[in-house]
Amino acid sequence: MANKNAKVGGTMPTTEKPGTEKKLTRESFTDALNEDLSREYQAIIAYVNYSQVLKGAAYMNIADELAIHATEELSHALQLANHIDYLGGMPSVTPKPVKTSEKAEEMLRFDLDNERETIRNYRRRVKQAEELNEYAIAESLRTILVQEQDHLVSLATALGVDPPNPGIAD
Repeated sequence: MANKNAKVGGTMPTTEKPGTEKKLTRESFTDALNEDLSREYQAIIAYVNYSQVLKGAAYMNIADELAIHATEELSHALQLANHIDYLGGMPSVTPKPVKTSEKAEEMLRFDLDNERETIRNYRRRVKQAEELNEYAIAESLRTILVQEQDHLVSLATALGVDPPNPGIAD
């Protein structure tokens, strides 16, 4: 098992004081992966719920797609939990809050926003994994990122909007 207190170059953004940054460590990276894991739990719950409660002919195809997304998000959660354990951490068991609505379009917009945030964070996480010389984790995260971007496109298409550019979370 890896030493979770080992320090490696790079920086992690902080909310302490503008302009001050902490060194990226295996421990801070593990904490960030746990945030991602909580977001995956949120996505699983949301997709299971939304796939069952979306009503109307206009939403039947996306409802079926959301059920598939739920299983993909579970796979992502399992991969993240494995990485967190490998890095010496304890995988989170708490999901981020799930937004619900009686309106189908609102639910899909919640998902679109969540996917955009997820992609931003995974893009950052890939860079962080590479900063820590954890290239296998970076490759695993890239695979997850591809699926998350597919989810974003599916949701944007269902809503009839252009997929938003997620950017990178800093």
